[in-house]
Amino acid sequence: MPITEDQHIEYKSILNDSLEKEIVAFLNSKEGGQIYLGYDSDGSPIGLENIDEVQRQVLDRIKSNILPTTLGLFDVIVEHLSEISTIHIIVTSGSEKPYYLRKKGMSVSGCYIRIGSSSHPMTTEMIAEMFSKRTRNSIKRIVSDHQNLTFEQLRIYYSEKGLALNNHFAQSLELLTDDDKFNLIADLLSDKNTYSVPVARFAGQDKDNLLELKECGECSLVKATYNVLDKLNVYNTTFTKITYPVRLERNMIDPTALREAVINAFVHNDYSREVMPSFFIFSDRLVIQSYGGLVEGLSQEDFFAGLSMPRNRELMRIFKDLELVERLGSGIGRILKIYDPSIFAITPNYVQVSFPFAEAFSDNIAENDQTKKGSIGLTVTQKTELLSVDDAIVLFLREKSAATINEIADKVGISRRTVLRKMKELQEAEKIRRVGSSKSGHWEVLT
Repeated sequence: MPITEDQHIEYKSILNDSLEKEIVAFLNSKEGGQIYLGYDSDGSPIGLENIDEVQRQVLDRIKSNILPTTLGLFDVIVEHLSEISTIHIIVTSGSEKPYYLRKKGMSVSGCYIRIGSSSHPMTTEMIAEMFSKRTRNSIKRIVSDHQNLTFEQLRIYYSEKGLALNNHFAQSLELLTDDDKFNLIADLLSDKNTYSVPVARFAGQDKDNLLELKECGECSLVKATYNVLDKLNVYNTTFTKITYPVRLERNMIDPTALREAVINAFVHNDYSREVMPSFFIFSDRLVIQSYGGLVEGLSQEDFFAGLSMPRNRELMRIFKDLELVERLGSGIGRILKIYDPSIFAITPNYVQVSFPFAEAFSDNIAENDQTKKGSIGLTVTQKTELLSVDDAIVLFLREKSAATINEIADKVGISRRTVLRKMKELQEAEKIRRVGSSKSGHWEVLT
């Protein structure tokens, strides 16, 4: 059933002149929001023509017509379902409020905020209050102590994604201060720097007996992220148990949750005091610690609800370019699908994630009797954990042919964007087909 418009959701049948107003309103709100293009006002998809051109226009208008810069604060996603193509725009709350329409300026006719299910002009008092709280010590404005910087590692990572950094990349990636000096972002992303990122392993449950200390930093922050992921994956033991007719596998830490936590630590760390994320491996748990606490204006309730307010939107933009971040605001949700919120400890200065290690499979008789039954008696969720994503989707559609995209995403444990892509691939492979309309029809499994 479609979600009705509210303070977080806006439906638009076509791209029109009000788009920027809605974007500004979500940027200025506490929670951000989502805009769906190609939908009726009741949330039913009707589709858009010339979808690639519409996506290009949306991207250009958001980047060009709103100030301060919105880079790193939005996603524009084309979604395909059967013969219908729509656009999904995700907007986070910005940290440089108030945002405003470039042609109207920072005025009551240029600043909007989301109230209920519509966007309203801000008062002069609201604009002044937001401006007084604007983040002034962002890492973009901090001049690097080193101005002889190189970025070959960053060029390689962009090239691997089919993207090229031209001669003006320092400006486009916001690596310069207003007076054209390399800023702290540039220092963090340069080939060689002085920022240490430790991965420490201890013998017990405390820091008394250090077994190993691996230095994963002093290089581009992107490379440091990959170094940490590679190092932690080595220690993330996979336990295997062969049963009939399935093969059971279990990691000490869920790999998806681990990856999301590592990337969140790098993207949302407060680098203004040059403190880096830290990673500690104990005998019973992995602890990931990032500096800075929650962004001002983001409560713990907001945090656990998956609401996003990037502390370092410049880094978020680069991590999204390199596909380290798939979708804004999705990381915490992926972690909480697997783990309880109690694994997080949040203080004014730090956010800490403590992953308890899973144990190896038991060999007791009772469990052996159960696993010999194979997949018989397992729930859909339990079965999908043992299958490929494609097979898991097909299995779920066999049991619930009228499932929505959101239901499939929740059940299989992947993003809505991935479900839409997989559904398209399954239709092209003639494994499933849509019967009836997008509103009242159902899915038919052909294999």
